[in-house]
Amino acid sequence: MKKVEALIKPFKLDDVRDALQEIGVQGMTVTEAKGFGRQKGHSELYRGAEYVVDFLPKIKIEVVAPDARVEAIVEAIRTAASTGRIGDGKIFVSPVEHVIRIRTGETGEDAI
Repeated sequence: MKKVEALIKPFKLDDVRDALQEIGVQGMTVTEAKGFGRQKGHSELYRGAEYVVDFLPKIKIEVVAPDARVEAIVEAIRTAASTGRIGDGKIFVSPVEHVIRIRTGETGEDAI
């Protein structure tokens, strides 16, 4: 099993969710996050005063899936989240050693 984590622009969340539902992903965790990469924030003008926004709003999506589904999930996220501009985000894939469903005690892929 693998855990796919994606950091995306907030306005792309609906597109990514729809793309994952189309390929049969049944569950995901979504978290609001802030961060920066190469873009290193930006300056904004508010009521005539300029200020720097160091951390930009992002959305973190987490999906745990069987190994065989990971490539399709990564491609769905990459395609749906892409704008072609800096700050589109990143996708991380990590191994998951064990999963347990709390309610039933199911383990492994049955618990996903």
